[in-house]
Amino acid sequence: MRARRKERPLTVHHLNQLLLICSLVLLVAVAAVRISSRSGLPSLLLYLGIGVAMGQDGIGDVHFDNAELTQVIGYAALVVILAEGGLGTKWKEVRPSLAAAAVLSTVGVAVSVGVTAAGAHYLVGLEWRQALIIGAVVSSTDAAAVFSVLRKVPLPSRITGVLEAESGFNDAPVVILVVAFSTAGPVDHWYVLLGEIALELAIGAALGIAVGWLGAYGLRHVALPASGLYPIAVMAIAVAAYAAGAMAHGSGFLAVYLASMVLGNARLPHWPATRGFAEGLGWLAQIGMFVLLGLLVTPHDLLDDTWHAVLIGLVLTVVARPLGVVLGMLPFRLPWQEKALLSWAGLRGAVPIILATIPMVNGVQDSQRIFNIVFVLVVVYTLIQGPTLPWLARKLRIGGGSAAADLGIESAPLERLRGHLLSVEIPEDSRLHGVEVGELRLPAGSAVTLVVRGGESFVPLPTTVLRRDDELLVVATDPVRDAAEKRLRAISRGGKLASWLGTDGETHQS
Repeated sequence: MRARRKERPLTVHHLNQLLLICSLVLLVAVAAVRISSRSGLPSLLLYLGIGVAMGQDGIGDVHFDNAELTQVIGYAALVVILAEGGLGTKWKEVRPSLAAAAVLSTVGVAVSVGVTAAGAHYLVGLEWRQALIIGAVVSSTDAAAVFSVLRKVPLPSRITGVLEAESGFNDAPVVILVVAFSTAGPVDHWYVLLGEIALELAIGAALGIAVGWLGAYGLRHVALPASGLYPIAVMAIAVAAYAAGAMAHGSGFLAVYLASMVLGNARLPHWPATRGFAEGLGWLAQIGMFVLLGLLVTPHDLLDDTWHAVLIGLVLTVVARPLGVVLGMLPFRLPWQEKALLSWAGLRGAVPIILATIPMVNGVQDSQRIFNIVFVLVVVYTLIQGPTLPWLARKLRIGGGSAAADLGIESAPLERLRGHLLSVEIPEDSRLHGVEVGELRLPAGSAVTLVVRGGESFVPLPTTVLRRDDELLVVATDPVRDAAEKRLRAISRGGKLASWLGTDGETHQS
């Protein structure tokens, strides 16, 4: 009987090599973001390229074929990415588009899955199970891919709201469908599957909102000893929402997105630092996930399925997605130009490639072929759709103006003084420019204590005129903290007559 070979333990020398390689990959990936911003291509393609270059057909010659590990790491990365997306979602922009996004995430996904699966079955010759898996896998859109190419093309809030909320919502039903198609036999009772999807979504939504609300309440009423603890606490709460939703047999992905959205709109202390921390983690998750996915693919195996992927992608892009948008948007009065942009803006990104590992882990027949088709489809159509999205938006005359910047306010709780120190940066287009300090009419218990202008600070007088790019330090007691912030935001948007003109300060921090 042959003895089992002992695995070599990880030594400090191996750790040093691993840290060097990982740090170099991260630096190359960070530099690739600059290339992405200049070319208009989503950065995911560059990260995938790094992974492919390191793989067995590339210069690195790294052999990696562990689909199960890729799926686990991919799920963990998706949790971080959805948390970062939820924290950056502005409730004020999403709220009017919530119904439309929910319909696109359900009805639109169902139409997309059915039409794409039919195309894969009748045009490519895949069996129905494999066709349905591919249809479900590629029906999820990716917010990071969409907004990375649209960041220079300001769009109406109703369009950005629909795209952003849809990308956060549709991951949940798509994951459920892919798991159902990959782990079960033929589905005889569709109403049972629909009932399970509805139940999982309801559990995930309820737990996500509850965890997010409780977390926001706790962070607003407990002063932590260091500002760096707030970002860690926020991300821990978001991850806890995912785990709670998944362990309760609900949708963990919907739970983490909704919990993060609640946290992101709760005006938490040290919000800019928290937002920056989450954004950094989101980039790290994307880089690691895409590099790993690039390592998993074998480029020379993709050639046989390239044209099949192009054909299925053509059905998805030209027929399935537009049909889903048209049918889903019937109850909503959207101009045809906006429907056209929504149809073309259905970029695929990380989620489809990660979901394509589920049938591989579950031993579905031809699962490697499914993965290859999905990989090629995502790469090819991201190359086509990504650079053309800004051009299409301009041709359809959607957007074009510069979006008004929100007023950045960071709050630091002063526990022993039972107060808050608000740091306010006046942006370029703020109507605080030209307002005297005395005209702010802040509530009693709050006051502007310091103004930083041009690198110099001074204590303002009531007649001091505020200027753009000024930074104000405002001290407010606990009872009037929210009122002071609301008043500052209102004047920033509506000027010193904001209260008379009916302009309030209800907006999200960014």
